[in-house]
Amino acid sequence: MEELPIKGAYLYTPRLFRDDRGTFMESFRGAEFAEATGHGLRLSQANTSISARGVIRGIHYADVPPSQAKYVTCLSGRILDVIVDLRVGSPTFGRHEKVVLDAESFQSVYISEGLGHGFAALTDHATVFYLCSEPYAPARERGINPLDPVLGIEWPFEQPLLSEKDVRAPTMKQALDEGLLPDFATCTAFYRTLS
Repeated sequence: MEELPIKGAYLYTPRLFRDDRGTFMESFRGAEFAEATGHGLRLSQANTSISARGVIRGIHYADVPPSQAKYVTCLSGRILDVIVDLRVGSPTFGRHEKVVLDAESFQSVYISEGLGHGFAALTDHATVFYLCSEPYAPARERGINPLDPVLGIEWPFEQPLLSEKDVRAPTMKQALDEGLLPDFATCTAFYRTLS
């Protein structure tokens, strides 16, 4: 696992074993994960989404604590995965990182609590599998409009398909002004409890 430029975001590249029968890989290794992140991955829920080409899902995050960390893998097709640092006071606050995840490399990303996450489906039937540290809890779920120009995300589509919830999500500035964004110091203190 390698840490991405945003602290708390990681990219995992599995070794692939291919032969006439197909492909085998270890999608997750607990010891490697713990060595890289300093803690294990508590699994509370697993989700799968299947998206048509041109769909954008996100940018989603949850209140800290406990928030919801995600370990995301694209099992079919190809996505542009986007991680946004929404933690007020973080040295990389407002920055985003983009990673292409696909069914060729089977790379995964880990998104720590307090970071925003979204993706664009680059192919039809893009199948994304998420391991989540906490179950979905609507009362603490949040979002930022993925098309907010302040985020500066260059999505690969001029007219993407978004859910009504994502269309109505606040801009980064609105979320900041309303006190809806996570605090970096609070997140850092929470991360220490995971060790």
